[in-house]
Amino acid sequence: MRLYDGAIGQSYQVVDLGLEDNITRRLESLGINEGTRVEIFNKKRNGAVIIKVRGTRWAIGKQVAKGIDVKEIAQ
Repeated sequence: MRLYDGAIGQSYQVVDLGLEDNITRRLESLGINEGTRVEIFNKKRNGAVIIKVRGTRWAIGKQVAKGIDVKEIAQ
């Protein structure tokens, strides 16, 4: 499933970053790699997704969130 389709308050594990190379490198520099745990905090009307990664909150755009494949983690 895509990160954009995830539920608020749920944790996911990144399976694949299916984005352009420059965006993938930027996300990896922020700590968003394959296997990283990501929690969805909120979703905005404009499509932005607020996530928590390794104790830090990030806002990512709709198109970026649609390019991140994740799987659900049981809490």
